Amino acid sequence: MNYRHAFHAGNHADVLKHVVLLAILDALREKDAAFFVLDTHAGRGRYVLADEASRKTGESDLGILRLADGGSTPPAITRYLRAVAAHNSPGTWDIYPGSPLLTADALRAQDRLAACELEPGEAAALKSLFAGDARVAVHARDGYDAIKALLPPRIGPTRYARGLVLIDPPYEAQEAEYPRVLQALEEILTRWPQAICAVWYPIKQRRSLLPFLRKAAALPVKSALLAELLVRPDDSPLRLNGSGMLLLNPPWKIDERLSPALPILCDALGEDGASWRLEYLRTPG
Repeated sequence: MNYRHAFHAGNHADVLKHVVLLAILDALREKDAAFFVLDTHAGRGRYVLADEASRKTGESDLGILRLADGGSTPPAITRYLRAVAAHNSPGTWDIYPGSPLLTADALRAQDRLAACELEPGEAAALKSLFAGDARVAVHARDGYDAIKALLPPRIGPTRYARGLVLIDPPYEAQEAEYPRVLQALEEILTRWPQAICAVWYPIKQRRSLLPFLRKAAALPVKSALLAELLVRPDDSPLRLNGSGMLLLNPPWKIDERLSPALPILCDALGEDGASWRLEYLRTPG
């Protein structure tokens, strides 16, 4: 696998993904009962935006850095910006926390995170990042394979009835990745039917997504919601025109948390022809 997220840290896709992730985690925190999070493709967890990899692409300039320069924002975006700012000195945006670090920040004493990363160097960095944090277990293994080993979640005497599985693969071979994601979702829902499943996906040309989304919405879930941000028109198969988050069994009223944020993200991060979408593929109830 040649993918390194450092080239893309803090871009528009990360912004969308992490705004949604934090909204889900905040919904889970509203109840006292413990929850469990499985991050199947965790990366290294922390990125330096001044590093050569990040500066080579400059994608954060059109993502987190553009958003950070804005004015007042709705609660979901304010929450996200504060979460990123917590890892930086006041007035600077040098460090970008990845999904496992943002998740760990949101954990309470009773909550747990299992973060999987297959690439050895990234996994080593992730283990170093969370050394000494008993709430976080880092697994240097394929995240898809870990589903069978780690779900349904039970750590010691604690059974976790609530929680989230975040699936964020690199999509190096995009058409081949969707069947793996669907297989993973089927396995998750068989083992842990009440799990919230959050899947990030790239948008280059939408027609390639339609079979995947249709099959995912047909899985045995209470509801299916997608949140999408296109920063440019969907007319090029060679560029990342946007991305989406597919949520299966999403938290109650999560759409109300996200709906004020998406148009602001579209205005702040988009080019001419940018658009956003928040739609239930399968309605609750």
